[in-house]
Amino acid sequence: MDLDFERCYRAVDSRDQRFDGWFYTGVTSTGIYCRPSCPATTPKRQNVRFFPSAAAAQGAGLRACRRCRPDAAPGSPQWDVRADVVGRAMRLIADGVVDRDGVPGLASRLGYTERHLHRMLRTELGAGPLALARAQRAQTARILIETTALGMAEVAFAAGFGSVRQFNDTVREVYGVPPTQLREARRGRVPAGGAGTITLRLAYRPPLHAVALLDFLALRALPGVEDVRDGTYRRGLRLPHGVAEVALTPADGHVSATLRLADMRDLAPAVARCRRLLDLDADPVAVDATLAADPALAPAVAAEPGIRVPRSVDGFEMAVRAIVGQQVSVAAARTTLTRLIAAAPTATHVDHEVVAGNDGVSGQQLHDHRGGVGALRGFPSADEVAELPDEAFRMPAGRRETIRGLARAVADGSLDLAPGGDREETVRRLVALPGIGAWTAGYVAMRALGDPDVLLPTDLAVRRGAAALGLPDDPTTLNAYADRWRPWRSYAVIRLWRTA
Repeated sequence: MDLDFERCYRAVDSRDQRFDGWFYTGVTSTGIYCRPSCPATTPKRQNVRFFPSAAAAQGAGLRACRRCRPDAAPGSPQWDVRADVVGRAMRLIADGVVDRDGVPGLASRLGYTERHLHRMLRTELGAGPLALARAQRAQTARILIETTALGMAEVAFAAGFGSVRQFNDTVREVYGVPPTQLREARRGRVPAGGAGTITLRLAYRPPLHAVALLDFLALRALPGVEDVRDGTYRRGLRLPHGVAEVALTPADGHVSATLRLADMRDLAPAVARCRRLLDLDADPVAVDATLAADPALAPAVAAEPGIRVPRSVDGFEMAVRAIVGQQVSVAAARTTLTRLIAAAPTATHVDHEVVAGNDGVSGQQLHDHRGGVGALRGFPSADEVAELPDEAFRMPAGRRETIRGLARAVADGSLDLAPGGDREETVRRLVALPGIGAWTAGYVAMRALGDPDVLLPTDLAVRRGAAALGLPDDPTTLNAYADRWRPWRSYAVIRLWRTA
């Protein structure tokens, strides 16, 4: 975003929530930085600086406002939209790649030298990859301090810090108080969720059509992996250090997320994947404005504002779903996938549970769980699917071999379906695999890779939805017509599916 001073200052003066996450307001007279919608008195112009990232504000020596909590704002929507190196880097940093593999690992994933990557991030965000990851670690630490009874040393290492001293220094610099004071301020308000449970709020930009989102997920929910009941979506989730269970409940202005983690180090990637799944960093006002400019879509946009594109927590899972869903009904695809999941081995891990009590006492227990920390399991991994016998697939031989080829490509690293992958290159590699065509690759690009501008003109439901709105349903003609929906054609697809 162009940090034009006048435009940014007007957003701050009007406390416009739409700009939260787009930029950060630094107040030099108080030494803090805020989100644009901070309810505090608007600072004087001469005392204001604007920053493209929280890390840049921290690098300027500012600490986070404890009133508006800028680190809890929705992320900038451009990081989900952009397919360039900076956008890919931000998605990988959010997923914890720097904490797990360091900056060399991040640079390697992106195909650039560390120096070049640092220069690109500094130019756009005012901070390098280490500073951006540090800002995320500070936010993770704050969540653990305020919502669990973990000891401070445990919080430090779970949040990704290399030492307790580094943790103490960072928390003090970012929040202006030591970790113990952060916890003291929240004492008595730790949610009662049971052992190993963290509950937090995931902010989003309104409006959010929660009913449409949950309807979409419920229709495609896989028994044993997912469950949608009473306004809550639950699922098993594979994370870098184990299998977790998440429960997501949309509410006014936020989504309540309850996470049961096998390892607290997985908190940041779990949050990032939940946000991505529900498309919480989208800018629905911008999307709806573009689509509503088409008279054919305008009534649907007015009736149902805030439609999101449900994404994915696991690129491999979404690709398998797309292959199984080729030219079959959603119900038939669910049945086939459920059988495949049942045939796969159930993951086993040791769960390091944390008792998050209100008395400040942290207790630990070791349990051997089959498939996760709760009743739901994660989708089978690429390695597991590649090794399944023929009889486990229960589908035509050609489709079975397509899934095996996909699994082998993901397992050996030749196909990257992670959020930071190169979208164009990934699509090229997908269609090079036997049995994968344009529809399957487009579906994966839309839901697994997060491409906001995918049209599926040959999709039967898309064509039916288009016809119902009086739009051309011939794939070639529809493809040309849909140029007016760019760069948000993926959102138009969801609306056409709902219309169908």
